[in-house]
Amino acid sequence: MNLTLDIGNSHIKAALFDTEGRMVRHCEQLEQSTPADWPLHQIDAAIVCASGETPDLSRWLPASVTPHWLSATTPLPIRIDYATPQTLGADRIAAACGAWSLHPQGNSLIVDGGTCVTIDFVDADGVYHGGAILPGMAMQFQSLHTFTAKLPLIEYDGMPVADIDFCGQSTREAITAGVVRGLHCAIAGFVEHYRKRYDDLRVFYTGGMPTLPEPREPHLVMVGLNTILRRIERN
Repeated sequence: MNLTLDIGNSHIKAALFDTEGRMVRHCEQLEQSTPADWPLHQIDAAIVCASGETPDLSRWLPASVTPHWLSATTPLPIRIDYATPQTLGADRIAAACGAWSLHPQGNSLIVDGGTCVTIDFVDADGVYHGGAILPGMAMQFQSLHTFTAKLPLIEYDGMPVADIDFCGQSTREAITAGVVRGLHCAIAGFVEHYRKRYDDLRVFYTGGMPTLPEPREPHLVMVGLNTILRRIERN
């Protein structure tokens, strides 16, 4: 059984895959505990994607397993065409590999909404070309409060994007329009840009940002990590 770990800025996610590549366990917030049904004795291999602070991994791994750490130098099913591969986030690499495994020989755009929103492009030849990084929703709300004297700190209240007026009639509504509607428009603009250039484009929406369009591929990073791990284990 393969273990995939995604150590983010906010949470630690984990998944277990069987020998056929099927996800059989998933945990969105692993943090410091181990799920009661975690079959440690069945884990044969592991891979870690880390963008946040790395905790002690021993509680989630049998002593016999040494995890692989994903980076741009890891053997991948795609080719990285990026000017500074050493600075490329492992989560972006994993998501790109996940998109390629689900849409091989096709053009893919990955929109991952988390602490930051990343938008990445993989072409039909399996070449990762890069993309864009935007501040995420919580980061934008926080920055408006932190870097101004009077703007309040607010949070997204769950209102559907379609119900948020472009013309906010209060400071709270104006901030919500700027952040929530603004992010929605920015993502839509990037998607439109790529759709005009690639007829067969498939867009993968993933990550925890609640206003991402449907349908979503919530476990795209995990799928990518397992795809990479299976490739490593075969070689």
